[in-house]
Amino acid sequence: MQNFKSAKESQVSITELMLPSHSNFSGKVHGGHILNLMDQIAFACASKHSQHYCVTASVNKVDFLNPIEVGELVTLHASINYVGKTSMVVGVRVESENITTGGKKHCNSSYFTMVAKDEYGHNVLVPGLIIENEQGIRRFTRSMRHKEQAMKRRSKFKASKFKVKEHLKQLKGENVKIEYNH
Repeated sequence: MQNFKSAKESQVSITELMLPSHSNFSGKVHGGHILNLMDQIAFACASKHSQHYCVTASVNKVDFLNPIEVGELVTLHASINYVGKTSMVVGVRVESENITTGGKKHCNSSYFTMVAKDEYGHNVLVPGLIIENEQGIRRFTRSMRHKEQAMKRRSKFKASKFKVKEHLKQLKGENVKIEYNH
């Protein structure tokens, strides 16, 4: 195993034609189908970087920016943005292209945390990341901040530490009816 690898070494792109079987009830491509493709390309990218089987540990925020039409080409790009000891953050970008007009749309970007596993299902060390440009530094530090914020959220809302009275007033003005007797 190499000690360090560049993001370029494990970048992956795929393009797929969107078929009627991929559509939802409104005739647009089903978000679940796109999420499945995103998970597959994140797996391919992380496995290529780590040279191990990888599993999805988490997905950080998925915003569907533009609908994808049946008959469009969808291209997904994946790149390693961050590496820890056994985990990697894979940035995935989804674009659609109208075949007849050539018009392209950015449809989605998301970040998948993938963990490398050995043949027994145990976490394994992954190569470090060689950062070659400003964009790489930005992506790596952004992933570090997301990781820190997630840790804070998990501890703040841990059931054993959660204080209901501190949060009840935040619910005022929301579309909620509180029937909690404290």
